[in-house]
Amino acid sequence: MTDKLIIIGSGPAGLTAAVYAARAALEPLLIEGIAAGGQLMLTTDVENYPGFPDGVMGPEMMELFRKQADRFGTRFLTADVSRVDFSQHPFRVWVDDEEHRAEAVIISTGASARWLAVPGEEKLRGHGVSACATCDGFFFKEREVVVAGGGDSAMEEALFLTKFASKVTVVHRRDEFRASKIMAHRVMNHPKIDVRWNAAIVEVLGEESVTGVRLRDTVTAAVDDFPTEGVFVAIGHTPNTELFAGQLELDSRGYLRTFTGTATSVEGVFGAGDVVDSTYRQAVTAAGMGCQAAIDAERWLESQE
Repeated sequence: MTDKLIIIGSGPAGLTAAVYAARAALEPLLIEGIAAGGQLMLTTDVENYPGFPDGVMGPEMMELFRKQADRFGTRFLTADVSRVDFSQHPFRVWVDDEEHRAEAVIISTGASARWLAVPGEEKLRGHGVSACATCDGFFFKEREVVVAGGGDSAMEEALFLTKFASKVTVVHRRDEFRASKIMAHRVMNHPKIDVRWNAAIVEVLGEESVTGVRLRDTVTAAVDDFPTEGVFVAIGHTPNTELFAGQLELDSRGYLRTFTGTATSVEGVFGAGDVVDSTYRQAVTAAGMGCQAAIDAERWLESQE
């Protein structure tokens, strides 16, 4: 049996694509992965998604997305895709040794935030540790926070956080930023921002919520505890594209390259959400791209008939 459409990935992009595709009678098969729901499963409060004036828990929101896709007839497979073959049509997608075929495929496998991998970080994720200032900055009004990183994304996070935090300290392992000159200049000249040069976070402190970070000097190896109520990790994201290397065109950072609309380098394969988007990385933009991908896939399938 060949499905009309397989969607790989179940964050806001994949589930929105499923809603649109199912309503268009494409009877999509959504392979949602073992860690279903994407990065929002790690987010406690979501306050910036339209339609939720009182906010919503990330996992609860993804459950609502899933129910909506299910209501219109999406079929779900809770497993990880092990390999794909887009070199021939119909396309082939494997879950372990089980082969599925599809006339069109939407890829919405997302991206994973890079974490520091230090003690206390995972335990306090969502309780003061975050990888998204745009998502969580609002919760740190008049508090002191730390940003880990030295690239443009760390500069953007630090500058954004000055809207809420009373003080932002950027912790960087080296003695100069690798960010663009203009971004580094803005950070170093902002009255609310301090920089700790040559410092690495080796532990996040706190029981119920973040109370501080343990810093090690990268030159002298001296260790000290620095009090803070929030830790924003801004050392980049890794797009989940390992499966597609050699099959689809990726950019220099490994993100899926799209051309007209959401079309990838292989006709009939489409990309949506954080696996494509290294700029915005928001649930609402991912959902919008999921809608686009479903419409693009539907139109492409029609053109093939």
